[in-house]
Amino acid sequence: MKEVSENSKQKPTVAGMLKRIGLSKSGYYRHKSKGLSKSKERQHLYGAPKITAKLRKMGIQISERTVGKYMKELKIRAKYCKPFTVTTRDSNLNNKLKNTLDEQFNPEAPDTIWCIDTTYIPTKEGFVYLTSIMDLFSRRIISWDLSTTLETTNIISLINKVKATRKSNPKIIHSDRGSQFTSKEYCEITAGITRSYSKKAYPWDNACIESFHA
Repeated sequence: MKEVSENSKQKPTVAGMLKRIGLSKSGYYRHKSKGLSKSKERQHLYGAPKITAKLRKMGIQISERTVGKYMKELKIRAKYCKPFTVTTRDSNLNNKLKNTLDEQFNPEAPDTIWCIDTTYIPTKEGFVYLTSIMDLFSRRIISWDLSTTLETTNIISLINKVKATRKSNPKIIHSDRGSQFTSKEYCEITAGITRSYSKKAYPWDNACIESFHA
């Protein structure tokens, strides 16, 4: 078999790279002008390191720097898809749940308004759920809980803990409409406190703590 020197190896072209990932150059520009479908978009989320590894696996010797150069030329950017899980279960759409806070995020004294929210953190072992309570006066997290479940009992324990620590109840406690925050147990533990709720799918109603979790 005739040996081919390193210098005589044909360098991959942009068109060749696109062909290898199943997209012609003309097709790429057509998709670019029209926008990729969701299925195509999911297929082309790779950054330079992954594309380089895939091409090398196909037998194409190319550097990550060259791939990055081609991506820049074609204005391709990697897209990071954050792992997703549900943090709001069975949202209660009852019209009786009012937004008493009404985006008034600047109380004049501590322990006047608390905001509570749950977010998720992906780990190698799966998702964990962080529930935080913020005092809007100081914008500080005054208590938090980390759990592997979304059980209401975690919320109740957290509120009991913060009540004991602060030795005071707020006038208002604001949350989303998740089942944890509309349950009988939650209503009992917050008796005497005005419960305020965000509108469905409207995080701006709880913007301070949503921003902290983000």
